[in-house]
Amino acid sequence: MSLVGPSGSGKSSLLRAVIGLQKPLAGTVDPGVKPSEIGMLFQDDALLPWKTARDNVALGLGFRGCAQKSALVQADYWLDRLGLAGFEHRYPRHLSGGQRKRVALAQVLAQMPKLLLMDEPFASLDAIVRARVIQDVASLVEEERISVLLVTHDLEEAISLSDRVYLLSQGPRARITQVYDVPIPRPRDPVKARVHPSFAPLYEKLWNDLSHEVAFDQRAEAAE
Repeated sequence: MSLVGPSGSGKSSLLRAVIGLQKPLAGTVDPGVKPSEIGMLFQDDALLPWKTARDNVALGLGFRGCAQKSALVQADYWLDRLGLAGFEHRYPRHLSGGQRKRVALAQVLAQMPKLLLMDEPFASLDAIVRARVIQDVASLVEEERISVLLVTHDLEEAISLSDRVYLLSQGPRARITQVYDVPIPRPRDPVKARVHPSFAPLYEKLWNDLSHEVAFDQRAEAAE
């Protein structure tokens, strides 16, 4: 699932509430899984610069009580699955942006989450690297059957990755105004999904609805 909406609509706040980093002012949050079964991939990687790729991936496992030898074995496994075999002993400063993002993803997936939260995780990558990393993510979450809640400003990304997209209104009292089911079958290649016959009509509707929300907010500000 993806969350899209104008800036200030509370998309990132909602993710923080789901993972427990922020308490809602009212009501409760029930993600349907234990807190230990939730992983989060941020826009900026959280890699420690003084640790190698391998040690960064193993770090979270160590926090959860995994023995060091086992944690390192699992780190190597996930780095290999993400195309980073041979890069295990490199420090973050010696990795490209795409490689660092893959290490951050391996760090999360090694903990075997049932729910993966992603907050604009690909925004800092250039177009080609971004497409490749998105393909890796899509493939892995399908293989591992991981539920994903993605926050993004990229409507193409939202449609090509998601089964359902939620549109939020402008804040500060934002709400869900539209829900769109994505009729593109799985297994799905996020790049090839963009030429599916359903893609362009859904993109146009989502764009028009989002533009309406932004225009409505601008009219409200002018009235004040």
